[in-house]
Amino acid sequence: MPNASKLELRGGRVAIPSATAKLRIMEILAPLGVPDAIAQEVATHLVDASLSGVESHGIVRVLQYAAQYRAGRIIADTTPVFRITATGAPEVDGHGAIGIPAMRLAFDEGCRLATQNGIAAVAIRNAGHTGRHGYFADLAAQKGCLTILTGGGKREQWRQVAPHGGIKAMLPTNPWCVGIPGGDQGPNILDFATSKIAGGWIHAARSAGALLPEGCVIDRFGNPTRDPEDYFNGGAILPAGGHKGFALALMAELIGEAMLGPVTVECNWLLICIDTARFRPDGPMQTAAEAILTELRNCPPAPGFAAVEIPGERERNHHQAAHELIHVPEETWDQIVALAAQSATPLADEASGKIS
Repeated sequence: MPNASKLELRGGRVAIPSATAKLRIMEILAPLGVPDAIAQEVATHLVDASLSGVESHGIVRVLQYAAQYRAGRIIADTTPVFRITATGAPEVDGHGAIGIPAMRLAFDEGCRLATQNGIAAVAIRNAGHTGRHGYFADLAAQKGCLTILTGGGKREQWRQVAPHGGIKAMLPTNPWCVGIPGGDQGPNILDFATSKIAGGWIHAARSAGALLPEGCVIDRFGNPTRDPEDYFNGGAILPAGGHKGFALALMAELIGEAMLGPVTVECNWLLICIDTARFRPDGPMQTAAEAILTELRNCPPAPGFAAVEIPGERERNHHQAAHELIHVPEETWDQIVALAAQSATPLADEASGKIS
């Protein structure tokens, strides 16, 4: 199985059964007052991300969530609510809690409305970290829905990414996610931060005592660095694709804050769901999609590449090859086990806004 990690570890990894990882996460969340159903959903989501090779959004995130609960930045004993606002806009209110259940509810309701009406737009507000968006987009694509998700806001707290041409962190990582059915070779899932790496990779590197990839982060003076501590000491992540990534991040910030604001916890999100069958029946669409994907996969690989990969393919392949084992950096797993055993340990430093 190819290593999907972006980290250069100084130590080794340990293979942890997914069931064990879920149990440790539940042990961390339960004493914090998180309802059992929510804790189980969060644990399942984080484990799935780790099994899919998305280490930045995997089980390491429970360290951040626990810190945020203890710092009072997210609320434990509450659940998200879907409603239609007075102006007729579909909205999910996360009630200040962890955002994974809120995002799941938004995708469920958005796909339901799209099936009824052809298209739907849903706002997600007042929610904490919303997990790996590609997970939700994959499920929606399996239902025949094209989904487009982006968001931003709360940049006064999430100063992570420097604008193109600047050296100071000004914006959050403001991700975009698009999912579309792809026949037997899909779904096809685009899920990326508008920065060169997601903020979660920096937290994962810090937790594991690892180095970051080259060319992704600068220190507070604008010099390239691979040390995650330089980021926490006033550095910044660079935008993906230079001015193009910066522009996408800015559009997401305007959507999240100017259009959907104010922002209360983390980002506000806008989810657009489209019933693809309204534009072309499933059969012909799948046939056309499979032809496109086959043609691209048949492109001769460049030096250093085994093959051309389709967006979302690496995560699916990694998940299938994992056989329910998560290969976790030793330092990270030690922290998770210790936190599960000593859930009252203060985590004020880990609760800082710089780690999400």
